[in-house]
Amino acid sequence: MNIYVGNLPYKMRDEDLKELFAAFGTVEECKVIMDRDSGRSKGFGFVEMTQQTEGKEAIKELDGKDIDGRNLRINVAKPKEDRPRSRERY
Repeated sequence: MNIYVGNLPYKMRDEDLKELFAAFGTVEECKVIMDRDSGRSKGFGFVEMTQQTEGKEAIKELDGKDIDGRNLRINVAKPKEDRPRSRERY
């Protein structure tokens, strides 16, 4: 199950995100999205969990949780083709 995690503290890294979700089950992969120019976190990331039931439990328990003064926004990640385009590119 692929999970979107938004409103992350900017100091959070992949390992921190994995540790947060590991309490709910097996984490296959974690990725905090970084700005390629500044190297700073963009404040969101993705977590891949092996079991859907564990992923759903993590979403239920962590959505809205305060981490370093920021309330996490967590939900099932939508595949790229299902997301609306934010702007047209010419």
